[in-house]
Amino acid sequence: MTRKRKGLPVLLHATGWLILFILPQFLISGGLFKDQRTTQIVLFNTLVFVVLFYTNYLWLVPRLAQKKRWFAFLVMAAALIVLMGWASGKFYENLFAPPREVRERIAEAEQRPQRDDHNRRRGGGMALYNFFITSFLVSGFAVGIRYAESAVRKDEEIKELEREKLNSELALLKNQVSPHFFFNTLNNIYSLIAINQEDAREAVLSLSKMMRYMLYESEQGNTRLSNEIEFMKGYIDLMKLRLSDRVRLSVSFPEQYEDRDLPPLLFIPFIENAFKHGVSNLGNSFIDIGLRAEGGEITFLVANSISRLSADAPRSASGIGLDNVRKRLALLYPGRHELRMGERETVFTVELIIRS
Repeated sequence: MTRKRKGLPVLLHATGWLILFILPQFLISGGLFKDQRTTQIVLFNTLVFVVLFYTNYLWLVPRLAQKKRWFAFLVMAAALIVLMGWASGKFYENLFAPPREVRERIAEAEQRPQRDDHNRRRGGGMALYNFFITSFLVSGFAVGIRYAESAVRKDEEIKELEREKLNSELALLKNQVSPHFFFNTLNNIYSLIAINQEDAREAVLSLSKMMRYMLYESEQGNTRLSNEIEFMKGYIDLMKLRLSDRVRLSVSFPEQYEDRDLPPLLFIPFIENAFKHGVSNLGNSFIDIGLRAEGGEITFLVANSISRLSADAPRSASGIGLDNVRKRLALLYPGRHELRMGERETVFTVELIIRS
């Protein structure tokens, strides 16, 4: 992949020279490879502008223009154009001496009356004018392409930083799901061993699967919706171990849906938040969790009661985990997601819509 990316600019540059310089000159001269001298002249002219372009592109622009030394750049670029014009003229005279019949016509023209001198000077001046105009355009292309490539590289660097930031936030999020969860779950399993060893074994197996998912499968960057749903089911089953009969838990996941890729552990912070703030030991409470995957949208819903203990604590919508989810969504789904969290009386709700 890296080799292809390195070879692509070379191919683009070669194609650009072919289309912009070599092919038009051949067409104007009457056809491709019409005669050897014409071919040599076209290639020589192209080589002159290649040297001019890449001297600007590889040296003058990065060393002067991109360091805001514009006056020095303009002086050096103008000097380079004059030097290339003088040198190419000398080489042209030596390399491409006209055929004998052309030299004879030139000698005859030089013996004509003085009125033809104006036309000769005009023809030479037009050739010089065309050279300088083309040289300035080539130099301008070098500046524009160099700045465009720098902008693309900066954009790629910004995206790479965003990806690194996203990965670090994901690692933090995985570490937050969550020490106290594992601590509470292990305590519940320990208590369950004396009551129901079969359920305790199932709980240990579920916990093992969840840890494997968090440590290995989610390291790949993306997971499948089906895997994420299974993980959420396992999480909820383990959290149910410590729920009393006074807590009403409702879970609704689709049985048939179009599986798709998505970032791992995207919904767990909301579920963890619901169990943290929605369970009351003093009265009745509830937690409702649901997910729909229809068309190109995933809709995730959570509603939970707010216990008296958590009502006096920081708001349910706060916390590093939920802040990380907001940032991850902004990076992963810019303009393609809606996250609404609200609190009404003693109910806290979350609605997350993700569009593919």
